Amino acid sequence: MDLTGGSAPARTSKNSPSDPASDPGTVPLPGAVPAPGVVPSAGPRVPGARTPAASASASAPTSVSASVSRTGGSLPRTSRPRASVPEARGPVVPEAREGRPDARSDNRSDALPDARPTVTELRLSAFAGHRSATHALGPVTLFAGPSGSGKTTTLRAYEALARLCAGDPLDEVFPDAADLIPERARPDAQGRRGFRIGCTVDGTRGPVRLDLAVQAEPRLRIVGERLTARGRVLLATALRDPGRSTVQAEWHTAGATPVTRAPLPDDLLGTALLPLRVAGKTPGQLEVLAAAEQVVVGLRSAFACDPRPERMRAPVPPGEGRLRRDCRNLAEVLHRTHTDCPRRHHRLATVAGAGCAGTVTGLGVRELPEGTVRAVLERGGRPATPLGRLGDGELRYLALALTLLTGPGVLEMDRVAEVPDAMQSMTLLADDLDRGLDPRQAGELLRIAVEIAGDGHIRLAGAVGDRTAAEARRTPGVTVVDLSA
Repeated sequence: MDLTGGSAPARTSKNSPSDPASDPGTVPLPGAVPAPGVVPSAGPRVPGARTPAASASASAPTSVSASVSRTGGSLPRTSRPRASVPEARGPVVPEAREGRPDARSDNRSDALPDARPTVTELRLSAFAGHRSATHALGPVTLFAGPSGSGKTTTLRAYEALARLCAGDPLDEVFPDAADLIPERARPDAQGRRGFRIGCTVDGTRGPVRLDLAVQAEPRLRIVGERLTARGRVLLATALRDPGRSTVQAEWHTAGATPVTRAPLPDDLLGTALLPLRVAGKTPGQLEVLAAAEQVVVGLRSAFACDPRPERMRAPVPPGEGRLRRDCRNLAEVLHRTHTDCPRRHHRLATVAGAGCAGTVTGLGVRELPEGTVRAVLERGGRPATPLGRLGDGELRYLALALTLLTGPGVLEMDRVAEVPDAMQSMTLLADDLDRGLDPRQAGELLRIAVEIAGDGHIRLAGAVGDRTAAEARRTPGVTVVDLSA
């Protein structure tokens, strides 16, 4: 593999072990023969350290009214260190200063529509039931198909890449990795089997490809990773010594030496570690850092939402006001938006009227004597209806609408605080999006998603049933991917 600055890397054959996207029946060992004149990387591995950008990230005190914690996350965490851009969460600023479309004071985000890194392609080369699958992603993308066609695993692959870019260790992202090996995958001579996924992130650097080969048996580890932009391989890793818990990595330098080589851990994504290892002193190194940043920002800005109505009915104590993955704290978040984001809260109340039975004039929050809060639908002169009395479909509709209308500021997710909001685009991942919804509610959610996605701040990738897919095909601005084809 040639990583010099003058030409694209040499092509490898389809079954070459240096290609992480080769035969899906086995896990290849991608990488290159060591090039002469390669120098080692400067500095040892720093587990859990921040990137240069993250070191300047917000440590400012949180708002008293918002009471926003910077330690939450939408997914379970352990005490293991993270190695990407940690602690990038920050307090949610008041509505008048947020970088949302209805609160902008200038047109910078309109002037830079292509500055937001976005995932435009998802590749499942060999992942569970998927083989050689490539899916183009638009601002609103819905996956359709019969049960067992792979809708859930498609979204899971996206979420896995997002979590790896956030610095999550491999065993946390894939606790059941053996179940993701394609059934017909054959082990190699060492008894190794695994899977491969990848994506393309578009942005100011053009399309940047990330491809990943994961060994699931006999031990979970990353055995190959490749970051490619403009026909040049910027980062490639390969498992050289199975007895070590590292992979050999080499990245583009284009300085006195064409590439730099150093070991990286085999349980963390190398792309997310590059800001810790690349000095940025040569044009080649700057190119590597820019491509890695584009991929990390584009993938990491994702929120997987799966509202669980059975967990949303009881009153909850007030807290930081960041919506969790299962939306169990919906009342707490509404308590916050009612105070901090009155315009969006009013808009959500208007949307609630389109998806809930009866006349809805507003969304209210009641503080109960025991110190908890309960959300209610206001009925205009009639007794308010506690959200606990609503149907499952109404609760799911409200939670998903809230997610689309508010964005990352009130979601329990990693925020890339060192990157301006105008340079980011969050993706909502919603498996079984239309579960429990009637056609009216599903249609209204599609309308909201298309309207919000048109601004570029929020994108949607979801899985739906046949009825909603049929409606989506008639909705301008929605991309429907039929996995049964």
